[in-house]
Amino acid sequence: MLHKRILTAVILVSLVLAAIFYLSPPYFCLATALLVLVAAWEWTNLMRVTSIAWRVLYLLIVLLSLFNALFVPASVILASAFIWWLGVAGLVMVYPRATGWWSSRAFVCGLMGLIVLVPCWAAVNFIRNQMNGIALLLFLFVLIWGADTAAYFIGKQWGKTKLVPAVSPGKSWQGLAGALVFSLVLAFAVLWASGMKGVIWGWFVGFVLIVTLFSVVGDLFESMMKREAGLKDSGTMLPGHGGLLDRIDSLTAAAPIFALGVALLERTGF
Repeated sequence: MLHKRILTAVILVSLVLAAIFYLSPPYFCLATALLVLVAAWEWTNLMRVTSIAWRVLYLLIVLLSLFNALFVPASVILASAFIWWLGVAGLVMVYPRATGWWSSRAFVCGLMGLIVLVPCWAAVNFIRNQMNGIALLLFLFVLIWGADTAAYFIGKQWGKTKLVPAVSPGKSWQGLAGALVFSLVLAFAVLWASGMKGVIWGWFVGFVLIVTLFSVVGDLFESMMKREAGLKDSGTMLPGHGGLLDRIDSLTAAAPIFALGVALLERTGF
């Protein structure tokens, strides 16, 4: 299983790098929209929708939402996503309480999917279109995937105290600590290598830690959705990893928060 996981990861990283470096903004926008549609198809598993017609209808709704997002100010989408993910953190912490209003309702779960997937897509493209957007996206991916990897291996080796056992018994406080340590090391390495002004060092380190914490919330939220749906994985398209959603769950929360931070940083003049 581990060798499949590694091979799939290598292929995924190669494809992501190729898309970031070689696709023009319009084609990058289309490529990421296609990935969102794949993720939306898997989201219908979390909604417990089995009818092909209803699943296709959901994809059309997601596609229309992506198109409409092009005409909404990025700041509105990103700020709304920030508020959403704060609320999600609360849902995760109180699980399994407060599930009655959404768990058995496909419409509500579908709406959740829209709020998760569309802002993530908007955020990734917002970042890509900034000055130094390629470098920013690379940093985001290294941050969340590196933190996730650190959490996995450290948690597997030393994890004893469960983080949110009702949601994901495999995640531990030790794994979270490993993710945060990785994030700190990466942040200081970037600060040292880039020669950023000392006045923003504290801001940048805090920002990186916040993005990492939100990436954990995204991971836990998908775990909560899968637990309610009785699923181990969101899909089967990625050998050793499950579905596409299982690979981008951290990104769905981290990307909007990261993009919001980039937008705020630009406004401050740094």
